[in-house]
Order: sequence, then structure tokens, then C-alpha cells
Amino acid sequence: MKIAILREAAGESRVAAIPETVKKFIGLGASVAVEKGAGEGASLGDEAFAEAGAAIEDRGALVADADIILCISGPDALGQTKPGALLIGALDPVRRGEAVKVYAAAGLEALAMEWMPRITRAQSMDILSSQSNLAGYKAVVDAAASYGRAFPMMMTAAGTISPTRLFVMGVGVAGLQAIATGRRLGAQVSATDVRSATREQIQSLGAKPIFVDNVAGIEGEGTGGYAGETSDEYKAAQAELVSAHIAKQDIVITTALIPGRPAPRLVSDAQVATMRRGSVIVDLAADAGGNVEGCVPGETVERHGVTIIGARNLAQGLAADSSALFARNLYNFLAAFWDKDAGRPVLPDEDEIVKAIRLTKDGKVVNERLLVNA
Repeated sequence: MKIAILREAAGESRVAAIPETVKKFIGLGASVAVEKGAGEGASLGDEAFAEAGAAIEDRGALVADADIILCISGPDALGQTKPGALLIGALDPVRRGEAVKVYAAAGLEALAMEWMPRITRAQSMDILSSQSNLAGYKAVVDAAASYGRAFPMMMTAAGTISPTRLFVMGVGVAGLQAIATGRRLGAQVSATDVRSATREQIQSLGAKPIFVDNVAGIEGEGTGGYAGETSDEYKAAQAELVSAHIAKQDIVITTALIPGRPAPRLVSDAQVATMRRGSVIVDLAADAGGNVEGCVPGETVERHGVTIIGARNLAQGLAADSSALFARNLYNFLAAFWDKDAGRPVLPDEDEIVKAIRLTKDGKVVNERLLVNA
């Protein structure tokens, strides 16, 4: 089996393999080829991959006889590929439906890693969790860089500096890391979520939970461990609570996403206006429409004296670490299905993981989520 590692398109600094995973793939009995310059954005030169045992090739030769093609983001075009080859990465199937059809027409078996189910045996394969962890950290670091004040309380001969007040909205993987990072930097941290089970997680990290109590609809637990919809009564009560709290905050990090739907609106323009000048908001849901009114994906804007950062793919700003985690997620997935006798991965049709992430097979789009939306 030949495993090919693509060089990503301009603007993407990560790479889908590192020397460590190249060695592991070779240990499984596969050969590995890496596209020239694939690791440059992650501080990995071609020589590092070559030393690990990979061949260095141009795109045409790389994919023409590849049995497995690994990528960070789904490529728009690959050229001539082997029928039945696996294409594995973050393929963004909902927004890139036409590209998925191209993969099917080319005979590729496309596997979208971001649709990995959140079950125990898939934890080590979950790219959303590994990348969100770094994104939560980077959100706080970027907020600190934009905020013109220190985070921790400082007592000096010239007087005391009050600690920064940081509010995290949405306590998934990114939110929990944002809480932890803010606490490490010395901020006074509070957090909220629609899932009541997160209260203990917030407290365990030393932050103050901000929750609406005694209102139906707080159990916003969706499928697969993701947040879901809440009742109108709860939304109204939460908006009132958040309005009172957010006016006192210096930094707000929003992370709320609902799979397959636009990001829920958590912060209105009127609420932004209540924050003091110089405050910072980082919206990690910018690409999905944003949690914050006035957020612009990929841009930093100012409204009412408040800086709003429309964060996009923050994990790639830590390319070396995010590449390492992503690469291990890919290896863990393939290793879990690797048949040593056959010398290749075997993907059973009825396996829960395979059914969730397989987009195309035998020239057709086969994923139920795509067929329902077709």
C-alpha cells in the first residue's frame, strides 16, 4: 500500500503527516510518499520526511499510484488517481458538495474525518477535538495580544492592577481549553453552556459557572455529545442573564456550534455596546455565521469600541503542534482498521465509524447525511 501525503493549498500551513507517523505507517508495511514542500508551513523540511523513510515526489507521481491519500483540507483537484483509493482528511462535505461529487466520479473512497462519531473508541481519531483544543488556547492568546491590559492581578508600589475578567460561552473542547488558558494567565474566568452537565467541568477548572436555573430547556444536549437546541423560554432567560454578565467582562470567547446548522447567536450588537471600550471578543464560530452580531469571518473589526475577532481556523496558527495532533488522529484511524494479513485497512460497511465518515464509494455518494440534504 502506498500512502501519499499532500501539500496543502496556499493559506494552509498544516500537513497531514509528521516523521513519527511516517515511521509508524512504514511499520505497518506501507510505503509513504510526501509531496515536495508539504511540511514547510509546519517547520518540517523534505529531509525530515526522507530520513523517516518517505519518498519525496511531485503531485502527479504522488497520487497516480497512491492507495491512500492523506490531507488536511479536501483538494479541489487531484489529477489522475487510482480507482478505489482512499482520500482521508477534513473534507467539509456540506459546503463542498460539488467536490464530493468529483471524488465520487473519480472512483475515490472519500472519508471525512470531521464527521467522526464521538464515541469512546474514536476519541484518538477525533480531529475536531484535537484541533479545537489548540484553537481554544490560541483564542485566549490572540485576545491577550489585542487587549491593552495585563491578565493577572498585580500589586505594585504604584498601585494594584485588577485581574482581567474573561467569559467563555460554550464549554466544549475549545471552551474548556480557553478556560484553562485564561486561568493560567491569571484572569478571573467565568463560563456558560446550554448543557447543565458542564457546570462541574467549569468548576473543576477553577472558573465560575453562569447558568440559568429552574427554567425548562437547559438540557441542550444534542446527539454525539454536541450541543443541541434549547427551549424559547430558556433562550430568553439566558439572554437576560448574559446581558447582565457580559457588561462587566473584559474578554469574551464564544465557541458555540450546532452540527449542520448556523452558529447560534449568543451576543447581540446591543450587548456588545454595553462592554467597556478596549474589550475584546473572539468568535470561534465565525465560519458558521458567528455567535456575535457584527462578526466578520477572518477579520478583526471594532464596534462600539470593542474589538471583535472573527477567528478562522486558529489551530493552523500553531502549525507544528496542530499538524502533529492531526497526523496522529489519521494514523490512529488507519491503524485501528489495518489488516496485517491483507496489508491494508479494511473498512466494514456496517461499522459505526465507517458509516459516519464515508462519503463516497464505488463511484457514488453514499453518506446518509449528504443524501438527505441532496
